[in-house]
Amino acid sequence: MAASREHSVSLIFMGPRTNIIQQLSTVFAFSLIIFFMFYLAQIAVLLVVTVPLAIATIALGPFDLHGKRVYRINQLWTWLVLRIGGISVTVSGLENIEAGHQYIFMVNHQSNIDIPVLVQSLVQFQLRWIAKKELLRVPLFGWAMWATKHVTVDRSDPLDAVKSLKRAKERIAAGISIVVFPEGTRSRDGRLLPFKKGGFLLATQTRTKIVPITIWGSANVLPAGEWRLRPGIVEVFVDKPIATDGYRAGKLRALSKQVREIILTRLHSLKQPGDARAVKANSGDRSFDKLTA
Repeated sequence: MAASREHSVSLIFMGPRTNIIQQLSTVFAFSLIIFFMFYLAQIAVLLVVTVPLAIATIALGPFDLHGKRVYRINQLWTWLVLRIGGISVTVSGLENIEAGHQYIFMVNHQSNIDIPVLVQSLVQFQLRWIAKKELLRVPLFGWAMWATKHVTVDRSDPLDAVKSLKRAKERIAAGISIVVFPEGTRSRDGRLLPFKKGGFLLATQTRTKIVPITIWGSANVLPAGEWRLRPGIVEVFVDKPIATDGYRAGKLRALSKQVREIILTRLHSLKQPGDARAVKANSGDRSFDKLTA
């Protein structure tokens, strides 16, 4: 009898706990299903938007000498991508630049969403990227890049690098501004990486002003290695143009350091307590001379 009573008491105490665990498991499974449904729906909508616009860009590109008309399709696509992802963009400093002028925009790079963010931040400008040639092999995206006349570089071929500078000069002469990610790749830990000299060489050779631009928050809405867009706010800061007339090939390091310090200072001002990415960005300036030596 005593054993039976103890068993009954244990069931009384275990019963509610078991029910709670079962309910939590059900809620978790339901939430997971809802998450994947929204994720798949987002992917489907992006594909529905991307495929026809990419095809239109590719079809019209050969008839557009500098890609100025098809670039308008790019602007529509980037607007739709940001809206579908629930991403808002705030821009500060547009008063520092003049529409109708050509610039070389030097931008920190933390996410694949940086490109749509820039296109929508600088809507009054025709923008072309200097990007690695391997991107042209990406179906639809790479072909649309080719049709829009972005400047690609084969980094393993020094002669192609010279040709890419010539193509970039042609774009600037046609009234197009060039976007350069001077880090050369996305920063996966948020730290501002050392700058490469190619964009600065282009700026000095064409005597085109450099505009430092800082993007903040893009790594939160689309982290490196992921494809799911997360709703959020991305901030863009446009600093004052830097004249390149007084710089020559031998002074590229000084010019690079000046631009990097402006972006790094901006990142420091945006640093939030407990934000690991901001702390790592803060540590980057100490190692600049060492990393670029």
